[in-house]
Amino acid sequence: MDETYYEFGTPADRWDRAQMFFEAKEYLTAARILGGLVQEAPEQVAPRLLLARAYYHSARLAKAEAELREVLDRNPVEDYARLMLGRTLERQGRHAEAAPHLRMADAMAGEFGPEPVSRDRRAQD
Repeated sequence: MDETYYEFGTPADRWDRAQMFFEAKEYLTAARILGGLVQEAPEQVAPRLLLARAYYHSARLAKAEAELREVLDRNPVEDYARLMLGRTLERQGRHAEAAPHLRMADAMAGEFGPEPVSRDRRAQD
């Protein structure tokens, strides 16, 4: 696919543009922009996390899972990535794999109990 105007500019310009497309629910366009940013700066968590969210919302769950696992490899205490990974696995029907991630996300957020609170937070994302 050819590059388009929104893939040009400084990293800051592209980050702003990606956020704008994400907020407009243009997840595939946001993912295209974010993919370039992640390639340029793979150590940065924010673009990779937003990329994972764009993949999640566009039902590209395997790609979302891969990005979230990469975030957690780089930063194991990133609680939102842990929550998103749990949700992504749940959405793929992999509930047993999702449960430990959801419990860890709840524990990191200070929520303890028999049923993960993160299940109640689904509507927030």
